[in-house]
Amino acid sequence: MKKITIVTGHYGSGKTTLSVNLALRAAAEGSRAAIVDLDIVNPYFRTADFRELFAEKGVTLIAPDFANSNLDIPSIQFDVAELAMTEDCLIIDVGGDDAGATALGRYSEALREFCDDIDMLYVINQRRYLTRTPEEAVQLMYEIEAAAHMKHTAIVNNTNLGRETDIAVIEASREFAGKVAEATGLPVKYTVYPEKLAELSESSDVLSVVTCVRTPWDVD
Repeated sequence: MKKITIVTGHYGSGKTTLSVNLALRAAAEGSRAAIVDLDIVNPYFRTADFRELFAEKGVTLIAPDFANSNLDIPSIQFDVAELAMTEDCLIIDVGGDDAGATALGRYSEALREFCDDIDMLYVINQRRYLTRTPEEAVQLMYEIEAAAHMKHTAIVNNTNLGRETDIAVIEASREFAGKVAEATGLPVKYTVYPEKLAELSESSDVLSVVTCVRTPWDVD
């Protein structure tokens, strides 16, 4: 993992799930990890929802002051220089689409100034509306870059159908991800698999994740 890992993508692509797993994995490996909840657009699926989990695992969380309350406002401040110097790795969970990436744009110059070891991952999910074709996914990626004033370095294929995801759904999406990669000139860094399915694939790019994010309609 790079010193700073920025995670972007379409609404519902799985950015937060990826961000949470990257932070927890880094902490488990002994790194000083921090995660910035820069999603000031969507109040329902955010890394701030895992405050207690991060505290338990030793992950530093930076989130809007009023996250998880009816006083929530779209504002967050964090010291890029301090985090770049004190943390082994920093994960930034960016809001969906170009609207969410606008917040990242405010910090783009400072990020590049204080760290030259940056990964900007574009998360794609073929089963999400507006990114079901390679062309749609590529167009959105460039819109995010324009808003963020930063360029992506790799693609993460996180195609899934929630609880209905099976190995066939993920494997079938590899061609889609490959076309996005070819059109953008970027590598597919990870193909995300739920933990229970990861061992069924023999591919070298498998990233096993625990699904932490729950929708309001999820019930046990």
